[in-house]
Amino acid sequence: MAKKSEIDARHYDVVLAPHITEKSTMASENNAVVFKVANDATKPQIKEAVEAIYSTKVTAVNTMNVKGKTKRWKGKPYKRSDVKKAIVTLAEGEMIDITEGVN
Repeated sequence: MAKKSEIDARHYDVVLAPHITEKSTMASENNAVVFKVANDATKPQIKEAVEAIYSTKVTAVNTMNVKGKTKRWKGKPYKRSDVKKAIVTLAEGEMIDITEGVN
């Protein structure tokens, strides 16, 4: 795992967007932030990208694959996209304000 903190374009390909829900807001009370990430991203890649983009110390990364639901619109079935989410736990005293945007 690389120990460099400079921001590469590939970091933005790994971390796509913050995932803002009621549950993720409650997780922020425990120093956790939820992100939508690329489907092929690994935990070390996610950790490196978050540390480089937000200049914070990450202690743990948990990932989950959310399968897209099958829905119907005007009687025709379609499938929502599959999404991979990452719950990133930050070190004590660290904080990410996702409403502020990327610095």
